[in-house]
Amino acid sequence: GWCPLSPTGAQTTQLLVEPPWRPAVLWDRVTLTCQGSGTAGATTWYKDGQRWGQQGGNNFTVTQSGTYTCDRHGSGLSSPVIVSEEQLVLQVPARALLEGEMLTLRCRY
Repeated sequence: GWCPLSPTGAQTTQLLVEPPWRPAVLWDRVTLTCQGSGTAGATTWYKDGQRWGQQGGNNFTVTQSGTYTCDRHGSGLSSPVIVSEEQLVLQVPARALLEGEMLTLRCRY
């Protein structure tokens, strides 16, 4: 997953992607997991900016393309994850990257 930089002590919500590659593609059977230090089980999901039906659970397998975020009560809204229906993608690891670091890319179709 991807962890945003935040001030020391700040609580953040992370939206983890499995398999851990971006952009995520629908045909990969993508699972999203919402993690945060907020209240367990108090997860609200959003798809394309609208409150969405997968309420309460911390993870699910994506069946529709779109832009997903999650909110954990007490630790806030995650960064968005885009799940596309593209047939050809150039993917990078779904984690924070450092300048100068060796990087594996995947070209998939």
